Amino acid sequence: MSIQPIKTFTADSLPVRVFETENDMATDVAQTVHDYLVDTINQQGQAAAILATGNSQIQFLRNLADLGGIDWSKMTLFHMDEYLGVNENHPACFRRYMRERVESQVKPKIFHYLGGDAPEPITECERYESLLKSQPIDLCCMGVGENGHIAFNDPPVANFEDERLVKIVELDVACRMQQVNEGHFPDLEAVPKYALTLTVPALCSAKKIICVAPESRKSKPVKALIEGPISTDCPASYLRTQPQATLYVDKDSTKLLEKY
Repeated sequence: MSIQPIKTFTADSLPVRVFETENDMATDVAQTVHDYLVDTINQQGQAAAILATGNSQIQFLRNLADLGGIDWSKMTLFHMDEYLGVNENHPACFRRYMRERVESQVKPKIFHYLGGDAPEPITECERYESLLKSQPIDLCCMGVGENGHIAFNDPPVANFEDERLVKIVELDVACRMQQVNEGHFPDLEAVPKYALTLTVPALCSAKKIICVAPESRKSKPVKALIEGPISTDCPASYLRTQPQATLYVDKDSTKLLEKY
């Protein structure tokens, strides 16, 4: 049974779908992604996707795995960021998140991991960049940080015209505090100061972009994303220039909107 949004509108080029609850939103997103991947695999014989970590993705990813019907053996998967220097078994490691929540559940053809603890991080960025360039990216599923970031493109380091696809960035304090508040690290000092991230152009190279931003703690970045200027002050605002993107939100994350 399909779940209907309680409101839809378009902000510049960006369609926005508002749902009563996060659960309704995750159900609709999972069905949309499922149908798109099934169609893409049927047409091309394979598909490639970039996935995000974060608390906002958990329900959607679980729903997607539960739906079945996708030939995951024809899927190539990437993820969009990783902490610099973090071991792959660290509780907050994004590779671990993806292994446990995605790879072990659906068994894709291959999951290309970004090694935050690689001995030469710049070489690792170049390796991952070449993998991204090796086939078209059909889908990118992302969230929005409390500071408006997409992947680890925080406001101080986001560049809409980045020439690189993968780079090393310094994380801003708001981003690091979010990781503490979500329970991934005990305190600010424990959160790494640097990370490897796909850049904004890398994320937006996908043929279809799904952005998921539920919960009241995302209400400020959602307001900036939709109603603020398109600028690196809120990197996610760039999605308003991307007609292949759709934003999925709930009643809580849109409570500060004034124009819609």
